[in-house]
Amino acid sequence: MEGPVIRIENVHKHFGRVHALQGISLNVDKGEVVVIIGPSGSGKSTLLRCINRLEEYNSGRIVVDGIPLDSTQNINAVRQEVGIVFQSFNLFSHLTAMENLTLAQRIVRKRPREESQKIALDLFIKVGIPDKADSYPLQLSGGQQQRVAIARALAMNPKIMLFDEPTSALDPEMIAEVLNVMLVLAREGMTMVVISHEMGFARAAANRVVFIDEGQVVEESTPEDMFASSSNERTKLFLSKVLQI
Repeated sequence: MEGPVIRIENVHKHFGRVHALQGISLNVDKGEVVVIIGPSGSGKSTLLRCINRLEEYNSGRIVVDGIPLDSTQNINAVRQEVGIVFQSFNLFSHLTAMENLTLAQRIVRKRPREESQKIALDLFIKVGIPDKADSYPLQLSGGQQQRVAIARALAMNPKIMLFDEPTSALDPEMIAEVLNVMLVLAREGMTMVVISHEMGFARAAANRVVFIDEGQVVEESTPEDMFASSSNERTKLFLSKVLQI
């Protein structure tokens, strides 16, 4: 049996006197969708950014797809296999959606222009905006921009996708269009780690929900067990606010 595709072992992270991650250990299997929930400032985003070493951690060990994040060469190798989508869309505003999707393909993957454009067009169809390839980011809605950001990450053929609250900057009516794209990815077997307060998505897509508070994993279980029968008081208090029980 294959080991976890992401292995996080006793990771600590300090920001000055703030102990942001306090010995977190977490495994993610290939094809698994793990949704991380928790209050603001609990360390969720810091943990996610540590997975591809956008954030340095002080101690512990992270291994992604068999590669430990312990050297510049290894970190660069992991980053080529891990896509990440942030709350802010981070698109190049002076480039069209098509150019946003093809730039890294040509530079990093060394694909010819024609091949990179074909991949991009297929991805625009996949995320439901085939008519927006020639639009600039400012001509797109927030939901459309986030779908371009997801397509851009997918254009690199990642083995793993990380999502850091991808719908938190969107108007309510745009949230569903982004979550629907993510749901398709989950059903296709993409390994995903998602920070989100969208509990409907967690119920529909997650194999596991992990509750983090004050830099520690408090509880992890299936969505059904977490939402319906958690016995942990901290988890129940958080869920009562998020689910408005």
